[in-house]
Amino acid sequence: MAVITSETIQAETGPPKPRKQRGARFRAAPWALLPSLGVSAIFVYGFIAFSLWISFSNWKRPTARDLSLRSPLGATYKELFQEQRFQADLRNMVVFTVGFLLLAIIGGLVTAVLVDRVVIGKGLFRSVFLLPYALSFIVTGVAFRWIFNPTSGINVVLTKLGVDNPPGWTTDTNVFAVLYGPAEAIRIEIGIPVALIPIVLAAAWQLMGFSMAMYLAGLSSIPHDEMEAASVDGATSWQTLRHVILPQLWPSTVTCFVLLLHIALKIFDLVVAMSGSGPGFVTDVPGIYVFDAMTKSQRYDKGTAAALVVFALTCLVIVPYLARSYRTEKGR
Repeated sequence: MAVITSETIQAETGPPKPRKQRGARFRAAPWALLPSLGVSAIFVYGFIAFSLWISFSNWKRPTARDLSLRSPLGATYKELFQEQRFQADLRNMVVFTVGFLLLAIIGGLVTAVLVDRVVIGKGLFRSVFLLPYALSFIVTGVAFRWIFNPTSGINVVLTKLGVDNPPGWTTDTNVFAVLYGPAEAIRIEIGIPVALIPIVLAAAWQLMGFSMAMYLAGLSSIPHDEMEAASVDGATSWQTLRHVILPQLWPSTVTCFVLLLHIALKIFDLVVAMSGSGPGFVTDVPGIYVFDAMTKSQRYDKGTAAALVVFALTCLVIVPYLARSYRTEKGR
């Protein structure tokens, strides 16, 4: 048996590199990253700063650029939050985001657990559930617009089941589960618009496959020894799922939540394909508001301010997630 010694390793790999040479290589690393950092500083943070300046400026029409600061400072944001349409947009964004995330994540988790237990045809079921993710939101929106058409689609089934007045779905102006009614400051009903339900279902149906794929990857990393040990100890399927599987799927849940959140906050094409702003702005979202402000109303300052509000709401979730991930990596 051959004995491996330090002399043998040194003969094969060569003499160790001097410490000064290794230090010089590490000192050169920041210079290699400098071009990409400069590009990011200009085209990301520089443009964010410029957009913030526009939101405080008097620039309204695209053909009449005016970068002078509006007086009083922040009047555009005050005007924005007092507008009934933007208040409806914020309500719709919160309702859509919560409903979409719950259905997509829980549905993806349940689907992943069921597919993982399939013995024959697992690849077929995985492909079938993942197929909607390959579609565009426009295609999904057109299909679900027909399904939830007030005069056809699902309402025909509801009528045959004895429902006398089925909902108008995307054309319905009713808001249920109202928590707060119109007042002087808040000019809308804070609740769940009926018209948003089809849009939530359409978005969750399309992204449920993506959530399932994330959870399948997490399930594959769970050691089978732990599952067998839980079975030997007499744990039921529900107890194994609750105490063994779900705790180890928490990183997949967090990642899936963050990835789906930015899709929910910037939703645009699905809503346009299904209903647009809707009657009384019951299906309007900030993406449509920004587009209309930039093109129809020609208010660059207000459109930019609305976009930055959505950006700030996104940062409230993304920044803590990135900070937590950085601390975890640093702790390792």
